[in-house]
Amino acid sequence: MAYGLTTQESRLLAALNTPRKVQDFLEVIPMPFGEHPQRCRSPRQVLREGAAFCMEGAMLAAAALRMQGRAPLIVDLESAPHDDDHVITVFRERGHWGAISKTNHAVLRWRDPVYRTIRELVLSYFHEYVDAAGRKTLRSYSNPVDLTRFDRRNWVSSAEDVWFVPEYLADVQHLPLLTSRQRAQLRPADPVERIAGNLETYPSKRP
Repeated sequence: MAYGLTTQESRLLAALNTPRKVQDFLEVIPMPFGEHPQRCRSPRQVLREGAAFCMEGAMLAAAALRMQGRAPLIVDLESAPHDDDHVITVFRERGHWGAISKTNHAVLRWRDPVYRTIRELVLSYFHEYVDAAGRKTLRSYSNPVDLTRFDRRNWVSSAEDVWFVPEYLADVQHLPLLTSRQRAQLRPADPVERIAGNLETYPSKRP
Protein backbone atom coordinates (compact mmCIF):
# COMPACT_ATOMS: atom_id res chain seq x y z
CA MET A 1 0.00 0.00 0.00
CA ALA A 2 1.13 3.58 -0.74
CA TYR A 3 0.42 6.38 1.73
CA GLY A 4 -2.08 4.21 3.57
CA LEU A 5 -4.18 3.46 0.48
CA THR A 6 -5.25 -0.03 -0.50
CA THR A 7 -3.64 -1.68 -3.51
CA GLN A 8 -6.75 -0.97 -5.60
CA GLU A 9 -6.84 2.69 -4.55
CA SER A 10 -3.13 3.07 -5.24
CA ARG A 11 -3.52 1.56 -8.70
CA LEU A 12 -6.41 3.88 -9.49
CA LEU A 13 -4.37 6.96 -8.60
CA ALA A 14 -1.25 5.60 -10.31
CA ALA A 15 -3.24 5.21 -13.54
CA LEU A 16 -3.75 8.98 -13.52
CA ASN A 17 -0.16 9.36 -14.64
CA THR A 18 -0.34 12.82 -16.20
CA PRO A 19 -1.87 16.07 -14.96
CA ARG A 20 -4.33 15.95 -17.87
CA LYS A 21 -5.59 12.52 -16.80
CA VAL A 22 -6.03 13.80 -13.25
CA GLN A 23 -8.12 16.71 -14.55
CA ASP A 24 -10.19 14.40 -16.73
CA PHE A 25 -10.88 12.18 -13.71
CA LEU A 26 -12.05 15.14 -11.63
CA GLU A 27 -14.42 16.22 -14.40
CA VAL A 28 -16.56 13.09 -14.00
CA ILE A 29 -16.87 13.33 -10.22
CA PRO A 30 -20.03 15.23 -9.22
CA MET A 31 -20.19 17.84 -6.50
CA PRO A 32 -22.25 16.71 -3.49
CA PHE A 33 -24.63 19.65 -3.32
CA GLY A 34 -27.19 19.54 -0.56
CA GLU A 35 -25.19 17.41 1.87
CA HIS A 36 -25.33 18.45 5.50
CA PRO A 37 -23.10 19.03 7.29
CA GLN A 38 -20.54 19.89 4.62
CA ARG A 39 -17.57 17.53 4.46
CA CYS A 40 -13.85 17.79 3.80
CA ARG A 41 -13.04 14.35 2.44
CA SER A 42 -9.56 12.87 2.20
CA PRO A 43 -8.49 11.55 -1.23
CA ARG A 44 -9.41 8.04 -0.06
CA GLN A 45 -12.93 9.18 0.86
CA VAL A 46 -13.31 10.90 -2.51
CA LEU A 47 -12.35 7.69 -4.31
CA ARG A 48 -14.80 5.66 -2.25
CA GLU A 49 -17.73 8.10 -2.31
CA GLY A 50 -17.22 9.48 -5.81
CA ALA A 51 -17.92 13.10 -4.88
CA ALA A 52 -15.81 16.19 -4.26
CA PHE A 53 -15.91 19.94 -3.82
CA CYS A 54 -12.96 22.07 -4.93
CA MET A 55 -10.86 21.56 -1.77
CA GLU A 56 -11.36 17.81 -1.89
CA GLY A 57 -10.63 17.69 -5.61
CA ALA A 58 -7.43 19.67 -5.08
CA MET A 59 -6.21 17.20 -2.45
CA LEU A 60 -7.06 14.19 -4.61
CA ALA A 61 -5.20 15.79 -7.52
CA ALA A 62 -2.21 16.45 -5.25
CA ALA A 63 -2.21 12.81 -4.11
CA ALA A 64 -2.32 11.63 -7.73
CA LEU A 65 0.58 13.92 -8.67
CA ARG A 66 2.52 12.51 -5.73
CA MET A 67 2.08 9.01 -7.18
CA GLN A 68 3.82 10.40 -10.29
CA GLY A 69 6.79 11.49 -8.20
CA ARG A 70 5.73 15.14 -8.20
CA ALA A 71 5.34 17.35 -5.15
CA PRO A 72 1.71 17.54 -3.91
CA LEU A 73 1.28 21.31 -4.10
CA ILE A 74 -1.92 23.34 -3.66
CA VAL A 75 -2.53 27.08 -3.85
CA ASP A 76 -5.31 29.00 -2.13
CA LEU A 77 -7.03 31.72 -4.14
CA GLU A 78 -8.51 34.19 -1.66
CA SER A 79 -11.47 36.33 -2.65
CA ALA A 80 -13.13 39.42 -1.24
CA PRO A 81 -14.93 38.60 2.05
CA HIS A 82 -18.36 38.25 0.46
CA ASP A 83 -17.23 35.67 -2.14
CA ASP A 84 -15.87 32.12 -1.93
CA ASP A 85 -12.21 31.16 -2.01
CA HIS A 86 -10.94 28.53 -4.44
CA VAL A 87 -8.12 25.98 -4.22
CA ILE A 88 -6.06 24.69 -7.14
CA THR A 89 -3.39 22.00 -7.47
CA VAL A 90 -0.29 23.29 -9.22
CA PHE A 91 2.38 21.43 -11.16
CA ARG A 92 5.46 22.36 -13.14
CA GLU A 93 6.59 21.17 -16.57
CA ARG A 94 9.70 22.40 -18.36
CA GLY A 95 9.98 25.33 -15.98
CA HIS A 96 6.38 26.51 -16.37
CA TRP A 97 3.41 26.22 -14.01
CA GLY A 98 -0.01 24.78 -14.73
CA ALA A 99 -3.04 23.99 -12.56
CA ILE A 100 -5.65 21.31 -11.97
CA SER A 101 -8.97 22.60 -10.70
CA LYS A 102 -12.25 21.07 -9.53
CA THR A 103 -15.12 23.45 -10.19
CA ASN A 104 -18.76 23.26 -11.20
CA HIS A 105 -18.70 26.39 -13.32
CA ALA A 106 -17.49 27.23 -16.80
CA VAL A 107 -14.60 29.24 -15.36
CA LEU A 108 -11.81 28.75 -12.78
CA ARG A 109 -10.76 25.55 -14.52
CA TRP A 110 -7.61 23.77 -15.74
CA ARG A 111 -4.58 25.83 -16.76
CA ASP A 112 -1.98 24.55 -19.21
CA PRO A 113 1.63 24.72 -17.96
CA VAL A 114 2.59 27.92 -19.76
CA TYR A 115 2.98 30.33 -16.81
CA ARG A 116 6.43 31.39 -15.65
CA THR A 117 5.49 32.13 -12.03
CA ILE A 118 2.75 31.27 -9.54
CA ARG A 119 1.62 34.90 -9.57
CA GLU A 120 1.29 34.81 -13.35
CA LEU A 121 -0.73 31.60 -13.08
CA VAL A 122 -3.02 33.06 -10.42
CA LEU A 123 -3.59 36.21 -12.45
CA SER A 124 -4.94 34.04 -15.27
CA TYR A 125 -7.96 33.47 -13.00
CA PHE A 126 -8.47 37.15 -12.15
CA HIS A 127 -10.80 38.22 -14.95
CA GLU A 128 -12.99 35.14 -14.50
CA TYR A 129 -13.28 35.40 -10.72
CA VAL A 130 -16.58 37.28 -10.65
CA ASP A 131 -19.50 37.32 -8.20
CA ALA A 132 -23.21 37.37 -9.06
CA ALA A 133 -23.18 41.17 -9.33
CA GLY A 134 -20.32 41.12 -11.84
CA ARG A 135 -17.67 42.34 -9.40
CA LYS A 136 -14.16 40.93 -9.81
CA THR A 137 -13.31 39.51 -6.41
CA LEU A 138 -9.95 37.71 -6.52
CA ARG A 139 -7.69 39.50 -4.04
CA SER A 140 -4.71 37.37 -2.97
CA TYR A 141 -3.09 33.96 -3.13
CA SER A 142 -0.85 31.69 -1.10
CA ASN A 143 2.49 30.34 -2.16
CA PRO A 144 2.28 26.62 -2.99
CA VAL A 145 1.62 24.53 0.11
CA ASP A 146 3.32 21.11 0.10
CA LEU A 147 0.82 18.66 1.56
CA THR A 148 3.60 16.35 2.76
CA ARG A 149 3.60 18.58 5.85
CA PHE A 150 0.38 16.75 6.80
CA ASP A 151 1.69 13.21 6.30
CA ARG A 152 1.69 12.55 10.04
CA ARG A 153 -1.98 13.47 10.10
CA ASN A 154 -2.75 10.99 7.32
CA TRP A 155 -4.22 13.50 4.86
CA VAL A 156 -4.26 11.03 1.94
CA SER A 157 -6.10 8.08 3.47
CA SER A 158 -7.80 9.34 6.62
CA ALA A 159 -11.22 7.86 7.35
CA GLU A 160 -12.09 11.14 9.07
CA ASP A 161 -12.59 14.49 7.40
CA VAL A 162 -9.37 16.50 7.03
CA TRP A 163 -10.46 20.01 7.95
CA PHE A 164 -6.95 20.76 9.19
CA VAL A 165 -5.85 21.34 5.57
CA PRO A 166 -8.27 24.21 4.72
CA GLU A 167 -7.78 25.58 8.24
CA TYR A 168 -4.05 25.81 7.55
CA LEU A 169 -4.71 27.49 4.19
CA ALA A 170 -6.87 30.10 5.90
CA ASP A 171 -4.03 31.02 8.23
CA VAL A 172 -1.05 30.87 5.87
CA GLN A 173 0.39 34.10 4.44
CA HIS A 174 -1.35 35.37 1.30
CA LEU A 175 0.17 37.72 -1.26
CA PRO A 176 -1.96 40.62 -2.52
CA LEU A 177 -2.74 40.92 -6.22
CA LEU A 178 -4.04 44.50 -6.30
CA THR A 179 -3.46 47.88 -4.76
CA SER A 180 -6.40 49.73 -3.20
CA ARG A 181 -6.42 52.10 -6.18
CA GLN A 182 -6.58 49.21 -8.63
CA ARG A 183 -9.46 47.65 -6.70
CA ALA A 184 -11.39 50.94 -6.86
CA GLN A 185 -10.99 51.16 -10.64
CA LEU A 186 -12.08 47.63 -11.59
CA ARG A 187 -14.70 47.46 -14.32
CA PRO A 188 -17.57 45.01 -13.68
CA ALA A 189 -17.92 41.99 -15.93
CA ASP A 190 -20.27 42.35 -18.88
CA PRO A 191 -23.72 40.67 -18.67
CA VAL A 192 -22.73 37.99 -21.17
CA GLU A 193 -19.65 37.19 -19.08
CA ARG A 194 -21.85 36.73 -16.02
CA ILE A 195 -24.08 34.35 -17.97
CA ALA A 196 -21.06 32.31 -19.05
CA GLY A 197 -19.77 32.24 -15.48
CA ASN A 198 -23.06 30.81 -14.24
CA LEU A 199 -22.99 27.78 -16.53
CA GLU A 200 -22.77 24.60 -14.45
CA THR A 201 -21.61 21.05 -15.06
CA TYR A 202 -23.89 19.66 -12.36
CA PRO A 203 -27.05 21.44 -11.12
CA SER A 204 -26.22 23.12 -7.83
CA LYS A 205 -29.90 23.42 -6.94
CA ARG A 206 -32.49 20.69 -7.02
CA PRO A 207 -35.49 21.22 -9.35
